[in-house]
Amino acid sequence: MSVSDPSRLGAADSGAVLPGAVAAPGAGRPLRLVFVLAALAVMAALMGLIGWWLASGAPPPPPPRSPFGVGPREAAPAATGLGAMIMAWQAGFYRELTATLRLLKESQTALPALLGLGFAYGVIHAAGPGHGKAVISAYIMSEERSAAVRGFALSLSAALVQALVAITLVMVLTMLLKATARDMNAASRWIELVSFAAITALGLALLWRKAGLLDGALRGEVAACAPGCSHETMLPPAAPRSLAQTTAVVLTAGIRPCAGAIIVLVFAASQGLIWAGIATTFAMALGTALTTGLIALLAVMAKRLALHMAGGRGQSAAVVVRAGECLAAAFVAVLGALLLFGLWSAGSAS
Repeated sequence: MSVSDPSRLGAADSGAVLPGAVAAPGAGRPLRLVFVLAALAVMAALMGLIGWWLASGAPPPPPPRSPFGVGPREAAPAATGLGAMIMAWQAGFYRELTATLRLLKESQTALPALLGLGFAYGVIHAAGPGHGKAVISAYIMSEERSAAVRGFALSLSAALVQALVAITLVMVLTMLLKATARDMNAASRWIELVSFAAITALGLALLWRKAGLLDGALRGEVAACAPGCSHETMLPPAAPRSLAQTTAVVLTAGIRPCAGAIIVLVFAASQGLIWAGIATTFAMALGTALTTGLIALLAVMAKRLALHMAGGRGQSAAVVVRAGECLAAAFVAVLGALLLFGLWSAGSAS
């Protein structure tokens, strides 16, 4: 393994996404901005092509908010295929959950079935369209060190945040303030706007840092993998992770409440069973965390495979890895911008 300047590795790896952090190699160089703009352009074009391909058929109607008219809209799935199947399953879970809540009012023996349904709903819900798993998976892909345990920890934390936001929203608005469905929808929309803006900001901050590391790789300021060495040595030693960065990822992925949780909480409150709604919401969070964690695990395995395939190819391998991290960060930024623009446009048109 060869390193042009070992003393610079710590600084290269310790850059954080928030102000006041150590600057990554190449900070302030014009080439860094070029990398940022190029990654954004490539990812925007790729996502635009995917969107055009998905919209080439008849556009699906926007999904309803919920049977009770409250909560954020789910991402619009495909009219056919897996997306439609998942949405059909979710609709079935809505019916089963509300029916089981009614049974619970008569007998406590229905509680295990209710919690099981909540967990299963979380598993299915997380497999459908949504930004949380995309943010966590892309963040894992953009990290210098990708650990499966970290992916599951981020997924669980984001799911719990999502559950707590839904519980707080329903209890404050519907139970304390006696808000209407319109007030609930307005509050949900503002939460969504903040969430999508935070995703965009997180992606841009990650991309700025990764572009500096890519610039450093091109200038020989990071480790290169020599023939026969372990693929892990392509990257600098892992630096202590920033608590602020981790918190930002968890909040951006989880601050938008789950529509299914809001539906269950509102119905449970109407039946005088808010405690059961809260328990079911946390069961949903566990199911969501399981699916999101498995998707993050696939992201970790994909990156390790890429590192293994690139191992032993010298400095060019480090450049390829850094370029891939830039694209992963750009995906987060473009995803957030598209979600923010779509939500803002829908609000302006209504």
